Amino acid sequence: MKIPEKSLLDLEFDTVLSQVGGHCITALGKEQIAQLKPSSEEEEIIRQLTLVSEFTASFVNDNRVPNHGFDELSAEISLLKIDNSVLEIDGFRRLAAANETINILLKFFKKFKEYYPTLNDLGVTIEVTKEPKQQVDLVIDRFGEIRNNASEELARIRKQINSIRSKIGQSFQRALGTYTSADYLDDIRETVVDNKRVLAVKAMHRRKVKGAIMGSSKTGSIVYIEPETTLQYSRELNNLQFEETEEIQRILRELTAFFQPFRSLFIQYQDYLSLVDSIYARACYAQSINGLLPVISKNRELELVDAYHPLLFLTHQEEKKATYPQDITLDKDQRIIVISGPNAGGKSITLKTVGLLQLMLQSGLLIPVHERSRVCFFTQIITDIGDNQSIENHLSTYSYRLKNMKYFMRKCNASTLFLIDEFGTGSDPELGGALAEAFLEEFYNREAYGIITTHYSNLKVLANELPYMTNANMQFDNRTLEPVFKLIMGEAGSSFTFEVAQKNGIPYSLVNRAKKKIERGKVRFDATIAKLQKERKQMMDTGASLKAKENKAEKEGQKLEELNLKVKTKLNSYQELYDHNQRMIVLGNRVNDVAERFFDNGKKRSLVSDLLRLIETENAKRKKKTAAEKRKEREAKKKAEEETQKAIVSIRKEKKKKKAEVKLEPVKPKVNLKVGDQVRLFDGKSVGTIDSIEKRKAVVNYGVFTTQVNLEALDLVQAAKKSK
Repeated sequence: MKIPEKSLLDLEFDTVLSQVGGHCITALGKEQIAQLKPSSEEEEIIRQLTLVSEFTASFVNDNRVPNHGFDELSAEISLLKIDNSVLEIDGFRRLAAANETINILLKFFKKFKEYYPTLNDLGVTIEVTKEPKQQVDLVIDRFGEIRNNASEELARIRKQINSIRSKIGQSFQRALGTYTSADYLDDIRETVVDNKRVLAVKAMHRRKVKGAIMGSSKTGSIVYIEPETTLQYSRELNNLQFEETEEIQRILRELTAFFQPFRSLFIQYQDYLSLVDSIYARACYAQSINGLLPVISKNRELELVDAYHPLLFLTHQEEKKATYPQDITLDKDQRIIVISGPNAGGKSITLKTVGLLQLMLQSGLLIPVHERSRVCFFTQIITDIGDNQSIENHLSTYSYRLKNMKYFMRKCNASTLFLIDEFGTGSDPELGGALAEAFLEEFYNREAYGIITTHYSNLKVLANELPYMTNANMQFDNRTLEPVFKLIMGEAGSSFTFEVAQKNGIPYSLVNRAKKKIERGKVRFDATIAKLQKERKQMMDTGASLKAKENKAEKEGQKLEELNLKVKTKLNSYQELYDHNQRMIVLGNRVNDVAERFFDNGKKRSLVSDLLRLIETENAKRKKKTAAEKRKEREAKKKAEEETQKAIVSIRKEKKKKKAEVKLEPVKPKVNLKVGDQVRLFDGKSVGTIDSIEKRKAVVNYGVFTTQVNLEALDLVQAAKKSK
């Protein structure tokens, strides 16, 4: 599959790769990402997508993939194929680190192959060995130094070196003491020159100090001299250091020879780790854009649900702006979509979203869509976006577009996805529109899949007439004249040319004059489309409102059903408990009768006989149950008793609460009621007069009848008037 470079540029695929590459932790991984190209090999695409999907899943579970970072091994791999070559110590350490990293990764993927089956399969051909790391550790320590025990000869040499250095230190200290007491040395006394301790001798005394002059200070007032007593030891030390270097080279040469048979294995290591790094970067990018692996359809269909343009999504995320997703469907019954609507409404972004997501998908990148989305693969993805006017090639916008259409005609077939922005522009509207219509018919007849954006009415009409082509429009609020960024399928869109012009400050008289200059039918057609869009929006709002109410009613219904089921369950439990208790009461009464007869006659044999008969009668009523049924019955009984107990506790609490509330009610101050006072009951409305009071009870006259009431139940309405 060869995608034209123009299509990759139009859809900003390189920008996506650059963002993905930013997540790589190795240079080789970044190179692999930069070389990603869309492919039509379905099996390989699905494998790559699955690898990335599995790695993305590791970010949110407990089995996170271990670190895969490594240093590039290209230089070491190149040297290993040369006989008698010697690798540097750092090179060996890089090889050992790669060996350890590979072993950890392969062991991890094997352990969790149920979670990462594809990632595990990726490394099954790589040999797992610890030899390289172990051999390096025997020779080189963790500080990057050759170990003393790397060879017997090296151990002997270094032992001698340490002995000589000790002798040099002792002889230097003696010379330092001698010349300090003689006052031949400067205040600093000593320093280091060429890795050797030297005496800082005053220039006037330099001939009095025996040894080799190693230099002097900038002013010449100090001469640096290595004492004669240490010179012999220094020469011996130089010889030993030379021997040490030679022995180290020999050891490294042997170690290099040991590694040469592993060269092909380290090539595998580098390729594997680079691939893992590229998968890791793609997984990180997928996480940043909420990318996932949609359903791969075997049919030729593309159903994108809640699809985001990844570059726009990340930009808006930084700017804390909203990004609007789109729902787009292309299938055998809807192969071509003609999107119309006003400028700045989102037509081009929708077009680019479909194209870019398809390029990403066929390059092994997860895409930001809903998991219900369904996708397929195309062998060709061709685009015509932007005017592409070329001064160098002396091509106008329209000439370039015609040249592009020629390419489209050559490539378009049933497995092609074409994307054209502002189809037919650049020439006379009527003539250019007619030619665009002819091109579109040709693409349709070749059964190609595609999306175009246009303002041409004849293309909208064509999409309405052909069965496998459909109109769509970017929703526009004709009241506020602001884009809604929502794609509506099955309906052409108005350009809102005059409305947008008026909103942008163009005088109404000028707009009205322009309307008169064009055909009346054209204005009516555009107005009808605008009216349809308005009605569609109202219907969608109403539908959304009804849907919300329906969901609410459904939830309430579910709650009622659940409550009804609980009530039925409790009633059944209570009924079972009640029936059981009734049986126990009847049985208890019968046992009581037997006990009374025994009390009266004292006959034990009769007692036993009656009890046995009673038990046999009860057992005859019982059905023999299994252990599981008995256990179930006990559990049901226990549950019913618990429910009953809870209900009793709840009722008691409610009663206590009511009593407390009654107690908390304000108590009215007691009033000494007298004969003649007008009173009424606390919970009544009728007013009567007290005729007499006797033993805390009053006879109240209501006119028609009299009654006797406790004084505590009466409330004073009006006291009796005092007689003068």
